[in-house]
Amino acid sequence: MAHSKHTTKWLISGPPLLYLLIFFAIPSLIMAFAAFRFPGDYGGLMPLVSTSDAGASTWLINQNNWREFLTLENFLRFVEDKVYVELFIKSFWYAGLTTLVCLVMAYPLAWLIARSARKTRDLLVLLVILPFWSNFLIRVYAWMIILGPQSYFSSTLNKVLAVFGIEPVSLLFSQFAVIVGLVYVHLPFMVLPLYANLEKHDMTLLDAAQDLGANAWQRFWKVTWPLSLPGVWAGVALVFIPALGMFAIPDLLGGTNSMMVGNLIKQQFLDSRDWPFGSVLSIMLTLTVLLLAAIASWAGSRHKKKGKK
Repeated sequence: MAHSKHTTKWLISGPPLLYLLIFFAIPSLIMAFAAFRFPGDYGGLMPLVSTSDAGASTWLINQNNWREFLTLENFLRFVEDKVYVELFIKSFWYAGLTTLVCLVMAYPLAWLIARSARKTRDLLVLLVILPFWSNFLIRVYAWMIILGPQSYFSSTLNKVLAVFGIEPVSLLFSQFAVIVGLVYVHLPFMVLPLYANLEKHDMTLLDAAQDLGANAWQRFWKVTWPLSLPGVWAGVALVFIPALGMFAIPDLLGGTNSMMVGNLIKQQFLDSRDWPFGSVLSIMLTLTVLLLAAIASWAGSRHKKKGKK
């Protein structure tokens, strides 16, 4: 019986573990190893194996010359060149502003959905997830049309600005366009965890606070907001982390002046073919994401424990 349970356990957990091992753990180890390598003469990595004309392969690295193949220069380059640190800070600013805007927009929407009737609630949730039914790039290209210089939206805005004596503005290929695209793509990831949290709130707590003399703002700040913090932290993590590594939206909507760290990583791997430095940037981004995820998880569990007390 015990053997049967053990077999069942591995049959259930084995395929996901194998998938994570092949498509996550092994590539991560390869990337970590590549970060300590020298770039090849024609891009990629410096070869560790030499192949003769006869087809024989010989390892070039050994215990005596490993310093010629492994280096810390890629990490030193990242630390010493302030351009890359500034780009990380810029990416944090984009991701942080996107998260803040998503939170401000998603909270009242999630509250409205949570307090709606069941039939209306299901329809509203469907509308929130409806954008996922279309391709990501198609939706971004749609924003390129909306924010383009010849679009009705841009022309109307510039006519209004002209009335007040303000020069016309270009919406596309700007920081504004990047923020709009990031918010549009990530807004559902903030709405859904907030809705899942707000739906479970006990409304009698608000009635009790009202009976004790609390006004609408006090009821929200003292009752609703603390109870919704686990959902807030979950939404912040789901928005901030993917927004931090986004590269498609800055490429399409922001142009060269709105580059983020994801664009730099793509550039190092595909354009410059400097795989070691691209691996360093990827490792730094991964460590940052893991740290932020740990902080969000700790904060959410901490507030959840406080709520139980």
